[in-house]
Amino acid sequence: MGFHVTHRLGNMEEAPRSTFPILLKELEASPEDIEHTSVSVTHESEWCLSAYRNGYVAFENLEEGEPRHMVDLAPEKIISLWHLLADGNLDALEVEPWQPGY
Repeated sequence: MGFHVTHRLGNMEEAPRSTFPILLKELEASPEDIEHTSVSVTHESEWCLSAYRNGYVAFENLEEGEPRHMVDLAPEKIISLWHLLADGNLDALEVEPWQPGY
């Protein structure tokens, strides 16, 4: 199963999992930029996990369904969630303590 990443400035690419820490670090660049504030990993099934500054994460299916979120996540936790998504392990993601909405 495939996945792609979306960088802070919006460019998308298929990338190896080893880029997940680098992708997350993009959020530290240009803190004054209030327009480009997220990066994400999207599975081919259209499930997407977006990370924002300060450990905020949104999880949603881009085609259908309601978004969910978690706050104050450590970088290591965000990266581990991205690995689950890249693996297509939606069952493991579903048991996380998501809150409804954005």
